[in-house]
Amino acid sequence: MSSNDQVVRIAVDAMGGDFAPQEIIKGAVQAAEQGNIEILLVGIPDIIQAELSHCNNTSNLPIRIIPARDVIEEGENSAFAVFRKPDASIVVAAKLIKSGDADALVGAGATGAYVVSAIRFIGTMEGISRPALGGTIDVLAPRTILIDCGANIECKPHQLLSFGIAGSVYAKKLLDIENPSVALLNVGTEPGKGNSVVKEAYPLFQKSGLNFIGFIEGNDILTEKANVVVCDGFVGNVLVKFYESVGPYASVYIKEKFGGNRMFGPAKKILKQTFSLTSMSDTVRTGGGILWGIDGVAMKMHGNVKAPLVFKTLLKTRDTVNADVVNYLKVEMTKMNHN
Repeated sequence: MSSNDQVVRIAVDAMGGDFAPQEIIKGAVQAAEQGNIEILLVGIPDIIQAELSHCNNTSNLPIRIIPARDVIEEGENSAFAVFRKPDASIVVAAKLIKSGDADALVGAGATGAYVVSAIRFIGTMEGISRPALGGTIDVLAPRTILIDCGANIECKPHQLLSFGIAGSVYAKKLLDIENPSVALLNVGTEPGKGNSVVKEAYPLFQKSGLNFIGFIEGNDILTEKANVVVCDGFVGNVLVKFYESVGPYASVYIKEKFGGNRMFGPAKKILKQTFSLTSMSDTVRTGGGILWGIDGVAMKMHGNVKAPLVFKTLLKTRDTVNADVVNYLKVEMTKMNHN
């Protein structure tokens, strides 16, 4: 980060997440200590203030409390809840971006409510009808981005193309890959394979100007054959959750094989670090994934995120704002629309 970078104001939904508000606030306090960042904690003021009182030396930190009287719980109908609870923490936080009082949105609450709030109050970029969650596959394929990881259960061919453009921008701006390769995830590599959506998307990708390499199958994701792997959110979310489940189950299996061997501890740590995705899970490196296509920086954290990953997500959010990825994506979308 350059010393000339701006102070980034981040609206944080302090009430959303499995371990909110305690872990969210602890991570936010750590981030506020790093410089060039201002934290706007959105939620019920008395609860937030009580949690801040448990942290040391917060009075001089760039932290403000933004009142919100309600919370959208996991399991509520997302679209209905956003309208029914206009003073919910995620809604108030998203409105801060729209009003220009914050530069970025971060939350760990219900994904549906997060996405609906971002679309309604921040809006989507021209040429993008659906935002998408994307992130890298750390450790095993750190230069491979999977997109969409769960924001869109059903997609149209042109929406898959917008995901591919967003993923390509992600690779260029945040992974420093000059000409990222882009592939569609499918059940086979031949152009005639797959369902109607991917088959109709194929020629769109061919004409797009992206470095499109065709279809790849699931067994090629970790080979880094493609820097950007595009799929709908149904497939992506199933894949993410299966991938994340391998570490814990493999740990149990290996523990049985190791017995009381003291080498099991290091092996368990390696498994936990390996089987995680930056977009959806407790990842060691970053902890949060960008909601691509929103007309502003919006970072979605996994619901079970804890303070160390909240901290890293907030720093990543600051750096994403300073990298100006939103405007870069707008330029790329404009080029694509003119092709």
